[in-house]
Amino acid sequence: MRVVIQRVTSASVSVEEKVISKINIGLLILVGIEEIDTAEDINWLTHKIANLRIFNDEDGVMNRSLLEINGEALVVSQFTLHASTKKGNRPSYLKSAKPDVAIPLYQKFVQQLQIDINKKVQTGIFGADMKVDLLNDGPVTIMIDTRNKE
Repeated sequence: MRVVIQRVTSASVSVEEKVISKINIGLLILVGIEEIDTAEDINWLTHKIANLRIFNDEDGVMNRSLLEINGEALVVSQFTLHASTKKGNRPSYLKSAKPDVAIPLYQKFVQQLQIDINKKVQTGIFGADMKVDLLNDGPVTIMIDTRNKE
């Protein structure tokens, strides 16, 4: 499982020009799922995201977590995070999980993150053509891959 996390002051997702989800201060989380991902990956990753100290404290030091600031989360599925550009100029998405595997894992990821942050998590629509609007704060952007736990 691979995520790109962006610290935001606001973010929203639109489908067919209609805003379907939006948050204020918190994290926009783009999630890419592989066939080999498991519940263990989800649990490790959601715990890491909830406790990642990337929000400023009173001294302007990134020392506070999403939990500590009572921030919001918006999760958007993004199979392109597993693109391989090794051969040619057209990316291959063979590592990305097919919908029958990815959708249940995506749903479990959202459910577990809700438990970990004790708050409803906003989402996009899996597989939809979405427009994501965000105001990246910092900018702060973090990538995490459960294969190498970094």
